[in-house]
Amino acid sequence: MQVKLDQKLARRIIEIVGANGIPPEYGLQYFTVGLDTYLNVLEEEYISSFIKEGGASFKLVVGIYGGGKTHFLYLVRDLAWKYNFATAYVELSQNECPFSKLEEVYKGIVRNITPPLSYEELLSGYERGINNFIKHWIGWKTNILRQSGIDVKEINSAILEEVNTWKDLESISFARALKNAVKTYLDREEDDFDYIIQWLLGESYESRIHKKFGILEKIDKGTAFIMIRSLVKWIKYLGYSGLIILFDEAEQIPSLSRKDKDRLLSNLRELIDECSHQNFSNVMIFYAVPDKHFLEGRTQIYEALRQRLETVFEEINPSGVEIDLEKNNINPIEFLVEVGKRLKDIYEIAYSHNMPPNLANEAINKFAEKALEERYGDIGYKRLFVTKLITAFHYIRSRNSFPLWDEVSGTIK
Repeated sequence: MQVKLDQKLARRIIEIVGANGIPPEYGLQYFTVGLDTYLNVLEEEYISSFIKEGGASFKLVVGIYGGGKTHFLYLVRDLAWKYNFATAYVELSQNECPFSKLEEVYKGIVRNITPPLSYEELLSGYERGINNFIKHWIGWKTNILRQSGIDVKEINSAILEEVNTWKDLESISFARALKNAVKTYLDREEDDFDYIIQWLLGESYESRIHKKFGILEKIDKGTAFIMIRSLVKWIKYLGYSGLIILFDEAEQIPSLSRKDKDRLLSNLRELIDECSHQNFSNVMIFYAVPDKHFLEGRTQIYEALRQRLETVFEEINPSGVEIDLEKNNINPIEFLVEVGKRLKDIYEIAYSHNMPPNLANEAINKFAEKALEERYGDIGYKRLFVTKLITAFHYIRSRNSFPLWDEVSGTIK
């Protein structure tokens, strides 16, 4: 999905990165440093082969806030799309999508599921969620049938014939909901389509409405894993290679109550174990956290999880579970300087302006040292560096002089 870096894309990258240090959804590859080894192993050992061929795997991604977790997950998502995987990038938080509640985990996945997107689709904005996923598939299938020469009047019937091949899903209610969602959409029965989507999204179950579509159960903590397994199998029926799920913890786990934390750990253990079961295939799960303090405890659940997460993922051990983003074998200063050089190139394209090399290089080197010195709390020096550096580039462009660290904004609050 690599395209030429033009001024429009360069400006978008600089605007997003400079504003708050978060990664843009596209363009990361132009300033990515130190992740090639991880990504190459994931591509060769998993995404292009094992997962595509029916395997399942779980990886724990560890990186402090501002340390590149989201950046890494977006790059994995790009890899997944390259091999025709559907993806779901899910931000976890106690208020929006708590991992301590399985039904909320399911909701997070189906609300964020996305087919492989082109560069143009990604930049123009796109709609997530199983409702749009279904519509996207219907549109794609319609075009395929038209190109094959099928009469326009027969297209809907041909689509419904294929829908009837969606068999052996673990949840009968889930299968019926999907089939009826396609049928009501094709028949333009908008209200019925919305009722079915409401259930598929886990929003509510109203027996009076949903029973007529063969939907006979609620989506709750007792059925959530069954629904997730059914979802993955259905995605394969649609012609995708499988599903890559990217969980990104937005809060520190130790801030949870004891009860919620125990539930979270239990759910995480169950999810890891699911990946070893034969009926959970063509799926890879990444769970990104700022640290591993959540594993510090003495009860049985802590020990059970530690045993599952103790192996380290690396080039010589791709089966390892933990991917530590701080252990990339690159000196931190050298890492920041290389990122800075790449951002400088992007900046100059964005503004059609060549900065004096001596000023730009001095800013990169001095700010790299300062960011490493001033890292604080749970905010990563990487995010601090890029926000400060982009502001420094603005300073150089407007004043043609070298800015001091304290003269530029960009500190993450």
